[in-house]
Amino acid sequence: MKSILDDNLADCKCCPRRCGVNRLKGEAGFCGIGFKSLVAHTGLHFGEEPPISGVNGSGTIFFAGCNLKCVFCQNFQISQEFSTIKTAAMSTDELADEMLTLQKKGAHNINFVSPSHVIFQMAEAVIKAKKQGLTIPVVYNSNGYDSVDALREIRGIVDIYMPDLKYMDNELGLKFSMVDDYADIVPGVLSEMSAQTGFLKINKTGIAQKGLLVRHLVLPGFLENSKKCLSLIADLSKDTFVSLMSQYSPQYKAAEYNGINRVLTKQEYEEITEFALDLGLENVFVQDISSRDNFLPDFDRADPFRI
Repeated sequence: MKSILDDNLADCKCCPRRCGVNRLKGEAGFCGIGFKSLVAHTGLHFGEEPPISGVNGSGTIFFAGCNLKCVFCQNFQISQEFSTIKTAAMSTDELADEMLTLQKKGAHNINFVSPSHVIFQMAEAVIKAKKQGLTIPVVYNSNGYDSVDALREIRGIVDIYMPDLKYMDNELGLKFSMVDDYADIVPGVLSEMSAQTGFLKINKTGIAQKGLLVRHLVLPGFLENSKKCLSLIADLSKDTFVSLMSQYSPQYKAAEYNGINRVLTKQEYEEITEFALDLGLENVFVQDISSRDNFLPDFDRADPFRI
C-alpha cells in the first residue's frame, strides 16, 4: 500500500513551488531537502507565545531548509546555510521517537518549526507517534507559504496552526524572500487553517489546545504591508488570535537592503498595534520592543536560545 510519502514526494508538491523533483530518490528542490527530514534542533523552548510555551515549554523540532529565502531570517543558519552546521537526517520513525521524548520531558505540545517543505514526512511521523502514545497537541509553525492541497491532505493531524503572515505585497515578497506569489497564496492558507481548527482554544491552565494563531513580524519602513496583513486577518475573523512581533533586527543579509537595514522603532510598532485595535482585533499578543535580542538564536550552540 502506498504511503503519503509515495504519493507526494515522487513528484514533489509539498509547497506552492511544486518543484516536481523525486525526493524519494533523494533529489532536492528549492528547499534543499531530499527524502529524509533534516533536524537542526529539538528541545523545550520557552520563547513562544504564552499559550504555546506555558510553564513547561514547547517541544520544538526545528527543521533545516526552507521554501523561502528571507534576507532577514534570524534562523538563517538552519534555513539557508544548514550545510555549515550539525543536523540529523531523520526517518519518520526517528521523528516519532523525538516527539515521544519531548512529551516525556513535559512539553505542552509538539511544535514543528518550518515544516512546509517536509509536511508529509511530518504527517507520517505524527501518525506513528500517536499510535505509540502521543497525546499532546501538534503545532504547525510555518512561514505561511504552504500548499492548500497539502494542508487538506493532512487534515486532522495538526491541532494548532501558527503561521507567519509575512506579506500582502508580492513585490516585497520577491525582494526580501525570493517568492513572487506569497500574497496570492497566503489568504487561502489562512482560510484552510481556520476551517480545520477554528479559533484558538485555551484550557483552564492557559495552554492552547486547538486552533489558529497568526504571527506577523512588523518590518521597519513597511507599515502599509503590516496594515494590509492585519486587515486580511480581520477579514478572516476579528476573533482570530494574533501575535504582533516587534523583534525585528537586521539579521543575515538585511544590512544590504534599504529600509530593513535598521531596527523597528517604538513609534512604528505602536502605530501598528493601534491599527490592530482599530480593526477590532482584540486577541493580540504584543512584545516589549526592547527585548528583541532575547529572540536571536545561535544554532552553533547545543542550546540555541540560551541568553
